[in-house]
Amino acid sequence: MKILVVHQNFPGQFKHLVPALRAQGHEVDVFTMNTFAGGDGLRVHRYSANKGTAADVHPWLAEFETKVIRGDAAYRMALSLEAQGYTPDLIVAHPGWGESLFLKQVWPKAKLLIYCEFFYAAEGTDVGFDPEFPVTAVGNDCRIRLKNINSLMHFDLADAGVSPTEWQKSTFPEPFRSKIRVIHDGIDTDRVKPDPKAWLQLGDLRLTRDDEIITFVNRNLEPYRGYHLFMRALPEILARRPNARVLIVGGDSVSYGAKAPAGKTWKQIYLDEVKDRIDLSRVHFLGNLEYQHFLVLLQISRVHVYLTYPFVLSWSLLEAMSTGCAIVASDTAPLREAIREGDTGLLVDFFNPGQLAQRVTELLADQPLQERLGRNARAFAQAQFDLKTVCLPSMLSLINEIGAR
Repeated sequence: MKILVVHQNFPGQFKHLVPALRAQGHEVDVFTMNTFAGGDGLRVHRYSANKGTAADVHPWLAEFETKVIRGDAAYRMALSLEAQGYTPDLIVAHPGWGESLFLKQVWPKAKLLIYCEFFYAAEGTDVGFDPEFPVTAVGNDCRIRLKNINSLMHFDLADAGVSPTEWQKSTFPEPFRSKIRVIHDGIDTDRVKPDPKAWLQLGDLRLTRDDEIITFVNRNLEPYRGYHLFMRALPEILARRPNARVLIVGGDSVSYGAKAPAGKTWKQIYLDEVKDRIDLSRVHFLGNLEYQHFLVLLQISRVHVYLTYPFVLSWSLLEAMSTGCAIVASDTAPLREAIREGDTGLLVDFFNPGQLAQRVTELLADQPLQERLGRNARAFAQAQFDLKTVCLPSMLSLINEIGAR
């Protein structure tokens, strides 16, 4: 088949899929806005927006206008390729930025498979979940409804969808939900695995599995991923475990939710809240790590903490499971699909830093429990999320099934 893969920041979720498709003999082209170099004969077509969002656009529509601008850019690229005789049999797209909105105007006979990451709701998921950040803006429910225009416009175009977890699929409405297959992007459990000899150098410190290491990972340190609750649990954790060290990974920006007040970062706000009650020499902020160092961090972790609003599940949680971490996680969806209480990890009330501190310190004191939870977590990751034996074969099967229709 001729397959066009569309992702604003390629490769993204399609990092492993594209090489596998080419290995099967499919002819693959890529649409992207970034500077991905391609190579090895992979044809990469870059498009760029010809305008920015208008200054006077209604604020509820600003996000959708950005998607239309990007959809227009991809549409014009498609017209250029169509004029050269190119017609794909299948388009595999992450529609989140709008690029796939108009591609079937150019290639109406092409099948379309879309990546279904999340469908927004004014209540019941992430919005309004945290009472510390109440939603007060007039018309916020209207704004949230309009955030779904892009998804809604794809439903009558797409032949099928794929979603990484059952809970993320459940956020989408019927009748399109029935077209979504649950297939995770996959974790390379052969690479992401325990290593009892792993070590990490932090200045003069050489840290290993023999040290009492607690890890916490966000793309950016912010409330959506529970950074504020984790920081509030630290005074009790460090007081009860005098030899523990805390390694925190994440940037100072915002990936989800509201920005911090002007001139501040969420990282600093919640560090300032507790800094007078913790030993700062045992708390290490590592910023964003290169992937090989991130894996070492997980391999030396005694307890890994993962907290989140009801939102998309982070790869880092599954990677921590694959490395055999003993995990303490928030009892929020979609975590319940991966963390089974007392089996693959321990669950805590998202809003209860005292309970979080108690469970982390009790787990640090119980090495047999650490080892059992870690073994079970890795076994679960291998059985449910392994890239080579589970996820990639399922995705290739779905693509071939759609192509054969």
